[in-house]
Amino acid sequence: MDWIQIVFLSLIQGFTEFLPISSSAHLILVPKLFGWSDQGLAFDVALHVGTLIAVIVYFRDDIWEILKDLLENIKTRKEVGQSTLGWAVGFGTIPVGLAGLAFNDYVSNSLRSPLVIIVTTIVFGIVLLYSDRVAGKKSEKDITIFIAILIGIAQAIALIPGTSRSGITMSAAMLLGFSRVASARFSFLLSIPVIILAGGLKTLDLIESHTLVHWGALGSAVVLSAFSAYLCIFLFLKIISKASMLPFVIYRLALGIFLLIDFVL
Repeated sequence: MDWIQIVFLSLIQGFTEFLPISSSAHLILVPKLFGWSDQGLAFDVALHVGTLIAVIVYFRDDIWEILKDLLENIKTRKEVGQSTLGWAVGFGTIPVGLAGLAFNDYVSNSLRSPLVIIVTTIVFGIVLLYSDRVAGKKSEKDITIFIAILIGIAQAIALIPGTSRSGITMSAAMLLGFSRVASARFSFLLSIPVIILAGGLKTLDLIESHTLVHWGALGSAVVLSAFSAYLCIFLFLKIISKASMLPFVIYRLALGIFLLIDFVL
């Protein structure tokens, strides 16, 4: 990998991981469009580390409060502060964890084609448009464990490239009556265990493959993806507090049409 590829892919990962436009689709398609070789497992792990750092740093105060309240809840067996939200994040992660264990190999080997990405990009762009229109006013305080599991089931579908993990979880939350901002914030909190799980699996694969690691390239990927992801979270929450998801819907539809013309027609 040359430095242009490293910088470009790191920024793409950072700016798309938390937007409803699918980072996995962009990381698959961009190398195809530019004729680049696959970036490899080590680089994917570095990108996951970068985005994980970004979301943890951004929500550090929330995470601390949730963990503190969870420990108090376990000790007293009474609901404390944001303890329910903490349990919701945990239970909401179960569906994607089970789906990942069951279908990860199939997804990796059979569903990474441009045609699959074209279909999911367009279809779930339309879903995002509809859910944005019917979004309610519920906040994170209204999230129950049952609701979290429903959103978690939607998150499991995002194993299919082009779906967008953040996009489908936000869509599910908005369809259940949550506001855009509450849907996004819960989606970002829900991403933390998912990124840890995905990064952990890739790390195990990397160890087993005995791949030669280029630490300079990986360090740069971590820093660039972390910085761009943090900026993305900050700007995205600002935007949707005042505007709709329409720009992201338009982007998805335009991307889907472009890919259809470029790869299929």
